[in-house]
Amino acid sequence: MGRVFNLIFTVDFISSVIRVTTPILFATLAVLLSERAGVVNISVEGAMLISALMGVVGSAYSGSPWIGLLVAVLSGIIYSWILAFFHLRLGTDIILTGIALNLLASGLTVFVLFLLTGDKGVSTGLPSKVLPNLKIPILKDIPILGGILSNQNVLTYIALVSIFVINIFLDRTRLGVYIRAAGEAPNAVETAGKSVNRIRRTALILGGIFAGCGGAFMSMAYLSMFTKDMVAGRGFIALAAETMGKGNPLLSSISALLFGFADALSNNLQLFRIPSEITRIIPYLLTVVALATYSGRMQDKDRIPM
Repeated sequence: MGRVFNLIFTVDFISSVIRVTTPILFATLAVLLSERAGVVNISVEGAMLISALMGVVGSAYSGSPWIGLLVAVLSGIIYSWILAFFHLRLGTDIILTGIALNLLASGLTVFVLFLLTGDKGVSTGLPSKVLPNLKIPILKDIPILGGILSNQNVLTYIALVSIFVINIFLDRTRLGVYIRAAGEAPNAVETAGKSVNRIRRTALILGGIFAGCGGAFMSMAYLSMFTKDMVAGRGFIALAAETMGKGNPLLSSISALLFGFADALSNNLQLFRIPSEITRIIPYLLTVVALATYSGRMQDKDRIPM
């Protein structure tokens, strides 16, 4: 047990927690935007997967990781627009549509990769690029803190800044207030002469930007290639993180960090020769426990005292 504690309380481990939290954090922000607008978006998983592949493809054919990132973000936007079109324009059930799009993303990415390279699971045939890590001049020289926060990927810093940007956006901007109103009081929005569907479409598309960044991180920072179903449930973990955070960007981000901690811990426990089949279930087990605990507390709060 002491060896495990010695593993946890190290600069390298805490730095790895922030690193593995990054895609979960992007997905959580994507879910949060749509949830605040009144749309349950379970298709973030598929949006990240599509973006992960397209980021690799874009960087390989352009020779630039930044163009790859742009292609990934555009893919996330298009994917989210498709979800919005089916649900808001055609009136399809949001849950069923999200499930269908997730399944489509899983098969479509393999098909597109096979068309481009002949590979069915890994993009080794594409000379994709990697987004750089940044060494922040002053921060890198600070003991402990520099080792944790410096030399992280550029998308990690974007994700951390985005927490505060989204918080200010929802509280201080007109569009942010409309998004919150669309989720909390849609009738009042319609009375004010605004289209609820248009606001929800905007929220989904904004969420697609963050999902695109999360997918790009998976294939251009976390790994240097695309692999089949590499998002591995992080989009669904984001749903749990947003639920635990009650739609608050700061609380939801802390919840995402908790799941990132579990993910990093599961990776490092393999150093103690614990079978990977056991360690890999830790983040998902934590998801179930956290949601069950949260649900139980909410039921107790809603229970009418006798």
